[in-house]
Amino acid sequence: QVQLVESGGGSVRAGGSLRLSCTASGNIRKGTCMGWFRQVPGKERERVATDNGHGITNYIDSVRARFTISKDKAKNILYFQMDSLKPEDTAMYYCAAASPGSGLCWLLRSDDFTYWGQGTQVTVSS
Repeated sequence: QVQLVESGGGSVRAGGSLRLSCTASGNIRKGTCMGWFRQVPGKERERVATDNGHGITNYIDSVRARFTISKDKAKNILYFQMDSLKPEDTAMYYCAAASPGSGLCWLLRSDDFTYWGQGTQVTVSS
């Protein structure tokens, strides 16, 4: 079992920054695919970025160069640095972990991720 707990959300003005944290506990294996997702009411959950556990990260076009995944491996914390925030980034943000053997990390869909945190709200005002 894996437990994920997000923190760090909040309200900022456009152009501001936030850093989300996802603290993982339980049986997290080396090479676990981790993802950051976001969802707004009435829309499907959107995959924003992934880390394949081997140093390769991927981002959707709209956040590339603004958002960055990093890790503190010793503490099992996945960070999501979000800079130059825009109102359209407003959403509930979730971190997720896939089970080993789920496939290529960047190709995984929301349903392919097994473990989810409770989410943290990010609100960006114009």
